Order: sequence, then structure tokens, then C-alpha cells
Amino acid sequence: MAEAHTKNHDYHLVDPSPWPFLASVGAFILAIGTIGFMRMDTGFDLFGIDFTGWGLFAIGLAIVLYVMYAWWRDTVKESMEGHHTRVVNLHLRYGMILFIASEVMFFVAWFWAYFDVALFAGEAINYQRVEATGGVWPPEGIETFDPWHLPLLNTLILLLSGTTVTWAHHALLHNDREGLKWGLTLTVILGVLFSICQAYEYTHATFAFGGNIYGATFYMATGFHGFHVIVGTIFLAVCLGRALAGHFTPQKHFGFEAAAWYWHFVDVVWLFLFVAIYIWGA
Repeated sequence: MAEAHTKNHDYHLVDPSPWPFLASVGAFILAIGTIGFMRMDTGFDLFGIDFTGWGLFAIGLAIVLYVMYAWWRDTVKESMEGHHTRVVNLHLRYGMILFIASEVMFFVAWFWAYFDVALFAGEAINYQRVEATGGVWPPEGIETFDPWHLPLLNTLILLLSGTTVTWAHHALLHNDREGLKWGLTLTVILGVLFSICQAYEYTHATFAFGGNIYGATFYMATGFHGFHVIVGTIFLAVCLGRALAGHFTPQKHFGFEAAAWYWHFVDVVWLFLFVAIYIWGA
């Protein structure tokens, strides 16, 4: 009887979990709530029900955030219990690589939109590009940021954060617990500092998100990158908490490794944004 339940493979068959279903429910509520939140001025009725306002958005966001916490908590627990075998770890890496690849294509869309209007600003097409840009790029009346001021400072901050997270990784591989903690601490601080500088930059912009194609493409590209910086900072802060709790070992630390991959991706995207939008686009 015992032999019938013996595990003869390297895969981990997870226990029944409510998180995939709850994640779907939360995402659906969040999507409807987001539309209602964005249409507060015009109203949003669906099947005779008024979903205007931020209430449904808050409920959906709360569900999604809780599912993220609970699902990843269970994943960490599975790892600590030894269920993440060599094959499972390989597949986790494949999953993270595919996720980052999808993020690359996400940003390709924003770069495509930006270069489309920037390189062909003088063409008149359906949505009246000449009227929107004046036939030049940057459009007439737009005062762009000085790339050698805050944008350069933010570039240096992110590049430095890339070196500190690499320091933390190498420290972990050599079982240097203090180096790991200090490297992660500095990376989190630099991530927060980047977000503060970008928020300060936005408050001093001379152009708005709406009303012109430059503001739309600028804020969508840099704003989504800023969102990814915040997410990456949270990832690394969680890794710092786990490092303080002694979770990572030189042999088993994919949670930290995935966060480091994500952070390096954020670094590289910013370099393209800095060159394309701040320097070339100015």
C-alpha cells in the first residue's frame, strides 16, 4: 500500500487551491471597477446597475492583492518543505523568462507608438497627426525635460541599484549573509528614491497626459516603467524580509533570483527610455 503512494518523479503535484479561482474573480471585479473609476464623470451602467465610482475598484484590488500574498506564501512554503525539485525549479525559471519576454513586448508597444508619431509627425492620417503635432516633433508648444537633469540622476540611481542587487546575489552565492542584507537594503532604498524623483519630475512637467500626443506617449511609456519600478521594489523588499528570516541558501534562492532578473529588466528598459524619449525625443 505504501509503495502505491511513493513518489517516483521529480514533479510537484500541488494540493487543491482556491487561489486560481479567486484570482480570476478578483481580476474581473477589478476590471469592471477600473472602468467605473475612470468614467466617474460620464457614468458607467452595466445591466442596469451603476458601477460608477471607486468602490468596486477597491474591492477588486483588495482581492487581487490578497490572492497575490496568499498564493506566493503557499509557493514559498512548498519550497521550504522541499517540493521544489530540480525539474520544478527549471520550470519556474522558464515561467519567469516567459513573463519577462511578455513584458518586453508590452514595452515594445509603447516604443512603437512613440516612434510612430515622432518619426512621421508630418504625415496627415485619419486622426489628424499634423494638427496634433504641428508637423514637427516634439510638437509645437511642448517644453520637454532637460535629459541631463533629473532623468540623468534617475539613470544613475537605477544603474547603481543594478550593481547593489548584483552584489547581494554574489554575496548570497558565497553565503555572505551580511552582504546579502546590505545589498538588498541599498537596492530597495534606491528603488524608492527613483520613484520619488520621477514623481517630483511629473509634478514639474509643462504638459499634461491628455490633450496632446506627446504627453500621452510620454506618460504611458515612462509611467508604466515607473509602475514596474514600484513592483520590483516590492519584490526586493519581500526578498529582504525573507533574507532576514534566513530563507535563502546558496543552493536554493530562486525567489531572489527572479526578483533580480526583473530588476535588471527594469534597468535595461529605462536605458532605452532615457536615450529614446529624453535625449533623442528632446
